[in-house]
Amino acid sequence: MNLVIYDGSGFENEGAVGTIHIRSPKALRYIATAPSELGLVRAYVTGEIEIEGDLHGTLVALLNNFRGEIPWAELAASVRPWMLRRPELPAEEGTARWQRGIRSHTPGRDAKAISHHYDVSNSFYEMFLGPSMTYSCAVFTSDDASLEQAQAEKIDIICRKLGLQQGQSLLDIGAGWGALVRHAAANYGVRATGVTLSREQAAWAQEQIANEGLSDLAEVRFQDYREVRESGFDAISSVGAMEHIGSRQLGHHFRSMSRLLRPQGRMLNHTITRTSSLQRHRAGPFIDRYIFPDGELQSPAKVASEMIDGGFELRHEENLREHYGKTLAAWVANLERGWDQAVAEVGERRARVWRLYMTISQVGFERNMIQLHQFLGVNTTADGRAGMPLRPDWGEALVQRGPSDESGARR
Repeated sequence: MNLVIYDGSGFENEGAVGTIHIRSPKALRYIATAPSELGLVRAYVTGEIEIEGDLHGTLVALLNNFRGEIPWAELAASVRPWMLRRPELPAEEGTARWQRGIRSHTPGRDAKAISHHYDVSNSFYEMFLGPSMTYSCAVFTSDDASLEQAQAEKIDIICRKLGLQQGQSLLDIGAGWGALVRHAAANYGVRATGVTLSREQAAWAQEQIANEGLSDLAEVRFQDYREVRESGFDAISSVGAMEHIGSRQLGHHFRSMSRLLRPQGRMLNHTITRTSSLQRHRAGPFIDRYIFPDGELQSPAKVASEMIDGGFELRHEENLREHYGKTLAAWVANLERGWDQAVAEVGERRARVWRLYMTISQVGFERNMIQLHQFLGVNTTADGRAGMPLRPDWGEALVQRGPSDESGARR
């Protein structure tokens, strides 16, 4: 990693993968007035700090040498009293946690948080997510699997773990753009209902459902999961939704999900977690203000215990964190390839926010700073029957369905 400061100072390292440019005194003003990750983020988002070369490799080097090579004393000596007046904040930055009032996860507040993250631009998401429009960790069956192959595997393995059969019903919490709902309806012949708090996602998903001729089996509603009135579902999936629910609400959430399921119904919870119960649940200031307002991550032990206490028998769990690192690397590569189009769609600063966010997250999963777990629970009968196979039977697709097989499922 190299460092170049606007006054000509800095340092170079042989074989450096990237160079950090502190381009103006304004960058130091951001850092001096918010001496944490937030100051660095503000300077990067506004372009007062630029990273040339390999962003991923530079962030790794920065983490490895945060207290070593960087001449913090020289940087501090460059700060003048007038720099202690904070510059204007980037328009992309949301309000601070304390300004939002007491932390609560009411439907209205959650809707605002979801809108902040997801109602950016469907076209922008398409640029880096690819045709699947699947915004969660993919499952790679081999190192050379493509992103689309890995996303298709992730969606199908969820259906397999849930044991979906023709004629059953599925509720998908945080359905996004409806990829899982559409796949379950088309390939397993189930009645699939998705809910999301993003209007843009719901509209996009409904249009796609109609285009694929699935309107009789699938729907994605603009609706809070707490407002679902149906019950007796055969299966519930929650993919990337729990991060928005809040630690204090987890017990109530899982009890509610258990009540919505029929006896022997299954729930698959696919969620990002911390690595330890000793870590705080709240997101850091960058993620909280720019990405996921009010977002929280729990430890795997916390999630498992809340599912169990909420009425589920936990039957299977696996950690897919390396898969999320590969997923994010593919998304960043897609964003870089379509950079000019992305900037035209959402503006350069917002595009820089997403480039930084996804690259930092990639590093986090690779270095075991955060994890991705799938938890499978079942709603047992009163006499303890789970309706589960003696051993997991979802390792590979059990049925290769064509356009119209004997079961009536459609592709």
